[in-house]
Amino acid sequence: MRIDRIVLHRVRLPLVRPFRTSFGTETARDLVLVEAVGSDGRSGWGECVAMDWPGYSPEYTDGAIDVIERFLLPRLAGIDDATDPVEIRDRMAPVLGHPMARAAVETALLDLWLRHRDQSLADYLGAVADRVDCGVSVGIPTSESIADLLDEVAGYVAGGYRRIKLKIEPGWDLAPVAAVRGRWPTVPLQVDANQAFQRSDGPLLAGLDDFDLLLIEQPLPEDDLYGHVLLAEQVRTPICLDESILSVASTESALSLGAASIINIKPGRVGGYLTSKEIHDLCQERGAPVWCGGMLETGIGRAANLALAALPGFTLPGDTSASDRYYAQDLTEPFVLEDGRLPVPTGPGIGVDPIPEVLAGVTTWRRELALPR
Repeated sequence: MRIDRIVLHRVRLPLVRPFRTSFGTETARDLVLVEAVGSDGRSGWGECVAMDWPGYSPEYTDGAIDVIERFLLPRLAGIDDATDPVEIRDRMAPVLGHPMARAAVETALLDLWLRHRDQSLADYLGAVADRVDCGVSVGIPTSESIADLLDEVAGYVAGGYRRIKLKIEPGWDLAPVAAVRGRWPTVPLQVDANQAFQRSDGPLLAGLDDFDLLLIEQPLPEDDLYGHVLLAEQVRTPICLDESILSVASTESALSLGAASIINIKPGRVGGYLTSKEIHDLCQERGAPVWCGGMLETGIGRAANLALAALPGFTLPGDTSASDRYYAQDLTEPFVLEDGRLPVPTGPGIGVDPIPEVLAGVTTWRRELALPR
């Protein structure tokens, strides 16, 4: 069976509430879905998690579209249903950077490949769980009100989430964490700085040791591995890296240097689910816990992340929240929290499809592209 065409869908989904981090505030998700259509009419789907501006990473939506069209798809000339997903990844590898764009194309083709083999992504990756413990990421309130923060966290705790993650930045750090910990003394709690602090902030960040946190995520800039080594010597709370983890090699460096003892695996950030699995395997060998980070995914990306998070090394709750955490109407059938967990899809491929009328209603742009023969 040949790959008939690639369809890019640009969609815009409003968030149920603004999501503020140290690098900006989002009120809607502007993203691209990659659809790989086989000659038999079946489709595979991948979600590009790049933001619409280069704040979290150098990638952004318009740039991802350009890279997919001009550089990635031409490298896939002649592929068909028999082409191994590893070969597809290797063909795109010479295009430097742009892991989110590469991940979206790789996932769409992997999804289609698995659907034709009637195999789930979870089974292909080696999942051992049928349900995944879920955490939730709580942004900085736009009001900067601790009372508003506590109200939001209260809803998530009541909803059954098994871990709370608080976004922090300079000036919004110890006080909100103290307030949440004071209200919920035993809830699993962690913080995420998204690179907002500097090496000189070590004494301040050491103040977080008083709150029995699971981890401090990415406190310093992504290129400052040595700074994270120095920080790890000043704080008792485990350091987790996110933006610094771009590959198997960067993961090995972070663990070997002592820059981190916990790793956040985001498939879009590392170039796809094949590399995510390799990072997971390395961390298992090193005895380092991993968890699955989130990028405000729709049900397409969430389904694939749940398959990854069902691997044995994912021992900490990730950001695989329910659909209604971000969207009043998801692109797929909603993922609904049950006792703090979400089920791992068992259908072929990622196990879900977008609802056609919902996708049509939020699509702002669509383009069909033929793969080179």
